[in-house]
Amino acid sequence: MDARNTITANFSRLAERGRQWNRRTRPWRRRIAIFLAVVGPGLITSNVDNDAGGISTYSSAGAQFGYALLWSLIPMTIALYVSEEMCARMGVVTGKGLSDLIREEFGFRSTFFVMAAALVVDLSNTVAEFSGVAEASQVMHVSKYVSVPLAAIAVWLLVIYGTYRAVEKIFLVACGFYLSYILSSFLAKPNWILAAHETVLPSVHLNAPYLLMLIGLVGTTIAPWQFFYLQAGFVEKRVGPRHYKHARMDVLVGSISCMVIVFFIIVCCAATLNAHGLKNISSAGDAAQALIPLAGKWAGWLFAFGLLNASLFAASILPLSTAHVICEGLGFEAGLDRKFKEAPTFYALYTLLIVVGAGIILIPKAPLWKILIYSQVGNGIWLPVVLIFILLLINRRDLMGQHTNRVTFNVIAWAISIVMIILTLILMYVAIFNPSAAGLSG
Repeated sequence: MDARNTITANFSRLAERGRQWNRRTRPWRRRIAIFLAVVGPGLITSNVDNDAGGISTYSSAGAQFGYALLWSLIPMTIALYVSEEMCARMGVVTGKGLSDLIREEFGFRSTFFVMAAALVVDLSNTVAEFSGVAEASQVMHVSKYVSVPLAAIAVWLLVIYGTYRAVEKIFLVACGFYLSYILSSFLAKPNWILAAHETVLPSVHLNAPYLLMLIGLVGTTIAPWQFFYLQAGFVEKRVGPRHYKHARMDVLVGSISCMVIVFFIIVCCAATLNAHGLKNISSAGDAAQALIPLAGKWAGWLFAFGLLNASLFAASILPLSTAHVICEGLGFEAGLDRKFKEAPTFYALYTLLIVVGAGIILIPKAPLWKILIYSQVGNGIWLPVVLIFILLLINRRDLMGQHTNRVTFNVIAWAISIVMIILTLILMYVAIFNPSAAGLSG
């Protein structure tokens, strides 16, 4: 009888401890559940920035300068977070996309300029993404005449027949595939101590090629289309002001994870290409090919797989961003949760961009190098304008209420924006008059 009472008492104590544990952990579990419900736009937008053009530029930075540019990733992370956080805040507070707000606050003329720029620049960027598909598939011994049409059909079907939730889950899975770059870097056996030293205690070089590559890194890290897609993503998910802190955390996690992947791409190429004197590469595809004899077949194939994943990822999202910009600006229905009949203009634009973007890659002797260079130039022209619109909107108290920029945040945001404007204008100038010196991929 005593043994039975003892067992019963022990079970009672365990049950009580379980209830106490539940009460203590319930707030944290609730916060995690809310964050997982909100997460998506920030993580996806930041990581898709590591597209074919970006990866090629990061690869070139590692090949040419080894670990010497790793220090720049810390300020670039801050710049990426600050610029994207403002768009996230506008999306959750106003419930409107960036094109919507520009049209309502600045009129149709300003909106038309934004739409025209989006169409031209994003089309060239979409072509660049399909060139990334072609390069990655060639490393894997698959013809571009097979891989590019299949890729175009896949991304088109994904968006046409998927709901926002379903497509977002696939995009989040695609973010995970960027881990292939981490594996590639470990297979390359880099000097981790030197990489850490150059990240925290840099040795800055004041010569023209180094500074131009630095500008190239900045220019490929923050692209104008990101702001439109990010804000539209939070609006489409119906994330409201009371979940703003979770949206902000989503952007923070996305910004950090994006730059972590950039870190490993540069480290991988520094440990192999730069260490063996292979400093002149023109694309991420070249980097993947060069890795095979230096770090082994798996390192090269993992690098190529990362490029393929990034190119497919960006080829899906860039046309979506453009379709959102134009439809919001013209007042047409837009969004993945709407059927084709409900938003025909939105889906027609998306289809057109996919078809033209993939079709140009299939043209024999298409000038892919020039397309990639001029897409970067287009981003450079467009970025300062979009940043100014964002800063003017975010400081409108009648629009944002108590969610306008604080003084400290405003100083940081304007400083970053001015620096970004100066650097991207320099990059634009160099890319036009001496593109081979700019460190841009192609």
